[in-house]
Parts: sequence; structure tokens; C-alpha cells
Amino acid sequence: MTKLAIRKVLIVGGGIGGLTAAIALRRKGIEADVIERDPNWSVYGVGIIQPSNVLRALHEIGLGDACIQNGRGFQGWRFCDAQGNLLGEAGSHNVLGPDYPPVNGIRRPALHKILTETTLGQGTLVRLGVTLSSWVEDLEGVDAIFSDGTEGRYDLIIGADGAYSKLRQQIFGDMSKPSFTGQGVWRHNFERPRDLDWGMLFFGGKSKAGLVPISETLMYLFVATPEPGNPKHPTDQLHTLLKERLAEYGGIVKQLSEQIVDANDVVYRPMEVVMLPEPWHKGRVVLIGDAAHSSTPHLAEGAGMAIEDSVLLAEVLATNGQNVELALTMFEQRRAPRAKLVYDVSVRLGEWEMAQWNGQPHGDVGALMNSTYTTLMQPI
Repeated sequence: MTKLAIRKVLIVGGGIGGLTAAIALRRKGIEADVIERDPNWSVYGVGIIQPSNVLRALHEIGLGDACIQNGRGFQGWRFCDAQGNLLGEAGSHNVLGPDYPPVNGIRRPALHKILTETTLGQGTLVRLGVTLSSWVEDLEGVDAIFSDGTEGRYDLIIGADGAYSKLRQQIFGDMSKPSFTGQGVWRHNFERPRDLDWGMLFFGGKSKAGLVPISETLMYLFVATPEPGNPKHPTDQLHTLLKERLAEYGGIVKQLSEQIVDANDVVYRPMEVVMLPEPWHKGRVVLIGDAAHSSTPHLAEGAGMAIEDSVLLAEVLATNGQNVELALTMFEQRRAPRAKLVYDVSVRLGEWEMAQWNGQPHGDVGALMNSTYTTLMQPI
């Protein structure tokens, strides 16, 4: 058996991308340490949508079944006007066959539990409340210096510290800051009616709303809205502000709006994006997931791109790690076109939405999304 050239890796960030990287690497015989700056290892958000290509990547690292068992699969999307009148429906692609649904919705805490338990269960060291202060490279590896004064020796550092990546800024500077798209997204969990077994999209004159099943008993509401100037909404008013943005809706969305009473139950995020040009690495430090390419949620592929990054990077390092520069270049050449497609299409869909809300014509959303998902369903 050939001895691996990449034996030990440091992963900066203990979120979806960092933990799936640790799991994928261990399956290839590569050890990883994970550092996470949040001492509580908390989860932000309400739910995650996992299209079929994402379920495929999770299945490859042994997590697909757990996600299905702890989430709620559904067949695709039903489209309605603002009053809830059905306009049509479209089944989603399925690349895994009848044992898997085309799409899975899952609570963020449930996914976090799967990832953390798997990571810790395989023996990976996770250090909380610790950051990477600096590092020094030589021809054989990297010496990492941590915020608590400790040090470690690694063959590679993987930056999976999200859209506001400190590691990205350290490597590439302020030119890599996220940019605001003009939209924001609001989310809130609700009890799921028994008959709501598809994803639902509602098209208003000033916004778009959606309902996503995430368990046998829960679903979440999301609302995409124009937010000129990227306002910093007061956190204690989020419930009131969300209800104001839902005023144009009738039917089930109106009924749900009446249940929004606590600002703490509302999650709001401005849509901010990053698309780092190649290379995504410098020396023995490489960025993955949102740290390298963060898109809007229009395709529900943000977390999926991080998961696919992790699976492919582990494969490339296991097979081509004798030459780190070559391995990282190969990884980027295979991943960048896919990540750029998600970024470009997501931004374009948001632009079309805002044009529509302003009474201006836009392109064929259905055709663009279908062609994009057809491409994404191809193997990584």
C-alpha cells in the first residue's frame, strides 16, 4: 500500500464544510485536527435544503442515510401566487434512485449533530474557542501557531471558516470581502401540516416566499425581499419587520404570519456573495466552501458546494498528495467551474427577481434552473 504524502491536516472552521472535510479525509486515511472559534459550537439558522447532488456527496462519506432519517424528503416544488393558488409543480432531479428522495430538508441542529457525532466518533480532535494566529511553511509542511499559544505541525491547512473567512483575508486581503446583492432572506420554523409534503414557492409582487419540510413535524418559511442599502435591522424587531413583508400574502402564508410573535424565532441574513478567482490556495493553505465561493440561496446549493468540495479534496489529496501544488491545482480546476456556475446563476436569479418586483421583464427562470440542475446532477 502506498504511503500517503498528506498524513495530517489542520481544518480551520467547525461548520458544515470543515466537518465534512474531516470526515471525508478520515475515510481516506488522512488525520485531521479541527479548530472552531465559537466555544459553544453553536448553529445559526433554521433549516438546510439538500438537492440530489448534495445527497450523493453525503452518501459517499456515509452520511446520506442519517440525513434522510433525521430530515424530511420531498419530490420537488409546487408554485403558487401570493394568495396560495396553485400555478404548477415540478419534480426535482434524483440521481440516487428510489431509496433516496429527490430533495431532503433537514433542521440545521439535526445536521450539526450528525456531523459533530461522526467527527468525534472517528477520533478527530476538535478544539473549541481556538483560532489560527499565524503559520510558517517550509518544504515539508506547515507549523501552525494557535491563539492559546500552542503549536502544531501539519502537511496542509484547509480554510473552512465561512463567507467572512479570516483566513481568506489573511491570504488575499480586503479584495476578497463579501459584496451585498440587494436582497435579504428571512426564515422562521413552523409546525408542518400533514398534507404539506412538497416544497412550496409563493410569488408576490414585492417578494418571494417558500415553505420547506424539514422533519415529520416541522417546516420552515423563507422570504426573499429587496433590502436597499443593506440595513442593519434591530434584532428585537425582526418579527414585526417580517410580518410587514408578508402583508401582501394570503392563504397559508398569511395564516403563518399571524403566528410570528417572537423576534428570537426569526433569522435574517443579507444576501452577500464571494467568488474568489483561482487559485483558492497559497502554498500549503487552501480555502473551501463559503470561504472560497459563497452564493445566494436561490439554488439551495451553498452548503452543498462545501460538502462536494470536501469530498473531492479528500479524494485528490489521497491520490495526488505527493505534489501538494499539483493536487490543489487539480482540485480547483475541477471545482471552480461548478462553484462559479452556482454563483453566477444564483446572482442572476436574484437580479431577475428584483427586476420583476420593479415591474420590468426578466428571463426564463424555469429554463435557467432546469439547465443548471441538469449540470449539477453530473458527477463531481
